[in-house]
Amino acid sequence: MADTSRTWTAALLVIGDEILSGRTQDKNVAQVASWLNVQGIRLKEVRVVADDEAAIVEAVNILRARNDYLFTTGGIGPTHDDITVDAIAAALGVDVVIHPDARAILERYYETRGGLNDARLRMARVPAGADLIPNRMSGAPGIKIGNIYIMAGVPSITAGMLDALTGTLEGGLPVLSATVGCWVPESEIADLLRQTERDHEGVAIGSYPFFREGRVGANFVIRSTDSALLEACSAALAAGLEATGREAVHGGI
Repeated sequence: MADTSRTWTAALLVIGDEILSGRTQDKNVAQVASWLNVQGIRLKEVRVVADDEAAIVEAVNILRARNDYLFTTGGIGPTHDDITVDAIAAALGVDVVIHPDARAILERYYETRGGLNDARLRMARVPAGADLIPNRMSGAPGIKIGNIYIMAGVPSITAGMLDALTGTLEGGLPVLSATVGCWVPESEIADLLRQTERDHEGVAIGSYPFFREGRVGANFVIRSTDSALLEACSAALAAGLEATGREAVHGGI
């Protein structure tokens, strides 16, 4: 049941030297944000930190305190530089332990893949008191402790973990969106955007300019938890654009 009495928020902590070095492009921010919107939770902030325990501890304690939920991606694999579990345990002031259910899952998964060695067993380590997030892709589970959700960095595995969490978090109404596109420099209609948003309380309008085919345009994304208000605002913005002699494209350009 959605709780409409307040706005539920989340932060995402992306962990890994490979992200900061540019060797790997992060794809998790978009999918986590989209998934949270459907759960009625707003992604309010994203932070990227290196594989450094002190940096992770600091970020975890700040982000978990000022949001309803904190999601982390990366650093829970079998190698020595996967230190997310250790850092989050340190942030919470608890020990790291082998979760018996995680060990059993890994033993089954690796039974026909060379067996469970010490490196693979690292993926059964959790902060004491944690629960598991199912992982149907590669066996190694994610971890939940308090309001912290610790997930893999591989986007396809993260997607599976999010799927397993669907419907399990308390949140508000899902955030809906509609897009209106127009071949117009956003600076020329800034006042129209501002006034349209003011006239429709409970709606936010984001402007996303682009340059294509030698022309300047923009897509305007309207967001609200109220479908009727969303429709009314979209219609008002389109009418306002057309009143200036420009074509409004519903669905975007």
